[in-house]
Amino acid sequence: MNTEFIKGIIVPILTPVDEDEVIDEGKMRKQVDFVIDGGVSGILAFGSNGEFYMAEEDEMMRALKIMLDQASGRVPVYMGIGAISTKKCIRIAKAAAAAGADGISVLQPMFLKPTEEELYLHFKRIADAVPDTPMLLYNNPGRTGYTLSANLVERLAREVSNIVGMKDSSGDMTQTEEFIRRTSDIGFKVFGGKDTLIFGAMVHGAAGCVATTANFIPELVTSIYNLYMKGDLDGARKAQFKLNPIRLSMDKASFPVATKDLANMLGLDVEKPYTPNLPGHKQAIEAMEQQMRAAGYIE
Repeated sequence: MNTEFIKGIIVPILTPVDEDEVIDEGKMRKQVDFVIDGGVSGILAFGSNGEFYMAEEDEMMRALKIMLDQASGRVPVYMGIGAISTKKCIRIAKAAAAAGADGISVLQPMFLKPTEEELYLHFKRIADAVPDTPMLLYNNPGRTGYTLSANLVERLAREVSNIVGMKDSSGDMTQTEEFIRRTSDIGFKVFGGKDTLIFGAMVHGAAGCVATTANFIPELVTSIYNLYMKGDLDGARKAQFKLNPIRLSMDKASFPVATKDLANMLGLDVEKPYTPNLPGHKQAIEAMEQQMRAAGYIE
């Protein structure tokens, strides 16, 4: 299976919705163009910051088709899957593959506390349902309450042919490094999942990063990867240091509204988050504005 295209900065693209919480096609298309023009290497539909947990399946598939059409092969488009039940994940995976998605990304089930064998079978059954589609695991212990182990990831990587990579949002560099170390001989693609650790993940051998800040300052985010790949380690580190205060200021807002707040701050007009979330409170907005101003993105 060709996995050469799976690399770089992949953006978990925002999902613009109107007042009725219906996906706004025009704004979705504009956001696709914006991130591609900003240099991203891929688009992830319905990642965590794409608010997958809010959208109905038919809306998700409508949005995926819009993204695929607008991207028009310029960059790969991946479908994020975060359902709890294996059956629902398989249904979404098959629909995404039929629509032409270049790959899928599957989060470990939320709310549950599965055993290693249950998780193995969950991921394997999803992958087996779409054998010609590359599949990435998505490890997000902060949101699910538990982590994928290195043993499980290595087993899946070696035993399931189309499980070809993962995003690790643990923020634990030792864990990220272990995922890379234990699968490096088979070309398994490990992506960092923390925007503050893009440079660190690359140093340890990551294929790139899935970075939400690429939704509103894609040139800066992609420069970290591009400079590193050119061998300009000092330049890549400086770009990382420029990004970090902006990303850290986002933590003052409730998840996941900060990315939309910042995109709107720059005039991208991506609308409000799905309710019950609301745009950020005054103190959060002021903190983010301060860092954006310091970095020269707003006056």
